[in-house]
Amino acid sequence: MAVTTPATSASGPWLIVGLGNPGPEYAMNRHNVGFMVVDLLADRIGGRFKRASKAQAQVVEGRVGPPGPDSRRVVLVKPMSYMNLSGGPVNALRDFYKVPLANVVAVHDELDIDYGTLRLKLGGGDNGHNGLKSMTKAMGADYHRVRFGIGRPPGRMQVADYVLKDFSSAERKELDYFVDRAADSVECLLAEGLERAQSAYNS
Repeated sequence: MAVTTPATSASGPWLIVGLGNPGPEYAMNRHNVGFMVVDLLADRIGGRFKRASKAQAQVVEGRVGPPGPDSRRVVLVKPMSYMNLSGGPVNALRDFYKVPLANVVAVHDELDIDYGTLRLKLGGGDNGHNGLKSMTKAMGADYHRVRFGIGRPPGRMQVADYVLKDFSSAERKELDYFVDRAADSVECLLAEGLERAQSAYNS
């Protein structure tokens, strides 16, 4: 049976969702790498996050890419509802901005990938990630994901403890580079499509 790929809209806006938890105590946690990536994207377009009027989230509106018709309108999103309730704010913003589901991109930490490795894909399961689980429950699974590898916890450390700890001092030496590369992959996805972005950034 043929598998159909949901159509994206070149002219419509893209919703780029960084998954994480609000508050300074979580800012450098592994679970908050999605926030780090959308923060960098906001810096690149000269935007500052502000409270959304239609959802429990912070947003930045702008354009990504070269000036002119090839640029993409984006809404960068940081849900402020805590990870396991991310779907409600994201779906409210998707409705408000009239964003097709395939124009939603979730940027999130991924346990089953080595630290710093990226995997881009469309649709799929949540692999136990509470942010993805909430988003999929709210609006379906056929959105894009930028999966940022954080590796598995060492020894017998519980997963919940591991993801809610800050990146280690060794990891932080390369964190800026990996976050920068993840932001690049988002821009490539929007400008050139999933297959080109996967070819360039999946490793």
